[in-house]
Amino acid sequence: GTGRRAAWLSSRPGGRVGSVALAATGIAAAYMDVIAVTAIYDWVPAAAGLVLASCVAGGGLTLARRWDSQQLGLLVLVPLIVLAPVITDGITLLLVGFLVALSAAALPVQIGKDWVWLHGARTAAASLPLLLALVVRHIDGRHDLWLAGGCGIAALLALVGAVVVLPGTANRAAVALLSAAGVSPLLCVGLAVDRVVAALMIAALSAAVLTLVLFGDRLPGVLGVARQVFSALSAVAALIAVTVGFDGPVAGPVLLAMAAVTAVAGRREPVARWAALGFAVVGASVHLVVSPLSALFTPTGVSAATGASTLVSSVLLAVATVAIVWSLPGRERALWACAAAVVAYAVTSLTVTAGVLIGGTGHGFYAGHMIATICWIAMAAAVFGYAVRLPRADRSVPIAGGLGLVGAAVTKLFLFDLGTLDGMFRVAVFIVVGLVLLGMGAGYARLLDRQDRQVVTTDTR
Repeated sequence: GTGRRAAWLSSRPGGRVGSVALAATGIAAAYMDVIAVTAIYDWVPAAAGLVLASCVAGGGLTLARRWDSQQLGLLVLVPLIVLAPVITDGITLLLVGFLVALSAAALPVQIGKDWVWLHGARTAAASLPLLLALVVRHIDGRHDLWLAGGCGIAALLALVGAVVVLPGTANRAAVALLSAAGVSPLLCVGLAVDRVVAALMIAALSAAVLTLVLFGDRLPGVLGVARQVFSALSAVAALIAVTVGFDGPVAGPVLLAMAAVTAVAGRREPVARWAALGFAVVGASVHLVVSPLSALFTPTGVSAATGASTLVSSVLLAVATVAIVWSLPGRERALWACAAAVVAYAVTSLTVTAGVLIGGTGHGFYAGHMIATICWIAMAAAVFGYAVRLPRADRSVPIAGGLGLVGAAVTKLFLFDLGTLDGMFRVAVFIVVGLVLLGMGAGYARLLDRQDRQVVTTDTR
């Protein structure tokens, strides 16, 4: 009776608001009846109660689309999200499956409609129960593959929903962010399953979102801000997959390799550059945990596994740093100075660790620092050699970088090596650094003299 009266009222001029309110009242009464026959009187089981509630919701959502009323859709969907846990007596797999199915069934209602709030409610219907269930399973200390499957289905539903809804909305940023929130249960799936399974599922999510980004120009709506949101989501998922699937000695090199590849491959995309920086920061942090700074000042023994991880991550840290700075459009002098400092640290970490692995904490540690200082001055010589090949107007940045490396090498030589190294190591490093400095000075002086003669010859002509 309430439905017929609401339909009659909707057909009258100015009766839309009243008809929506009347229809919502009837739907609320139907929900109360479902609660009564399931949770209060126990006349029907919970599964049957959910079927009855879904029938009520289906009718209400159909009416909302027919009347083009997002408010009615919200009044149908939101109360059911609250009602369902009462029927099932808590967060159960039955509840999770029902709300995921409800979210999928409500998706066709949004086709061609700019209903952002309903999209948010539909996303919450699938994701919130899953998040609560994951927390409960984690507290209980139980693994649940069925729950993990629900997380995967919810993530797939969120991405499909984004592709369906984005073409018809004017607020693409909100829809993209809500869709990204819809995959949050899958990002947290490690709470309920083994880390290997969790890492594989999250990596699959990252690959799926990246595919959506790469082919976004062929999909209406997946452009602009939506593409940026999905790019960031793919990067976050990849980061979580690596940290979940690998321990520190492996995660650090993997993240630094990802940073280098992302910086080179996505050098034209701001989001890719930020993702590369994020990978590099986390990877460098892991590197510092595995190989702390104190190991460069105090001889410290390392295991073969830790040493191998440090060697690989040191090389990748230098490569990733140079790749990230190279990918930036401005390439300011300060950025190259920071990159030179990071590369110098990476070289020192590499040589000292290699020395300790080969020669132990005695001679190996000293040899590592000797080679590090020589490498610093060799890098300065290489930078000056590069500057020589550039036009005079473009030499200021590499020359400044080379002078900075020379200053750092000489400072290390007198403040650290002179007091720490002994015997042949101290003599060798002073001889090599002195000869390289002498060669650089003489070579650069000859270059300036030759260029001055060329200028004079040109002016004479």
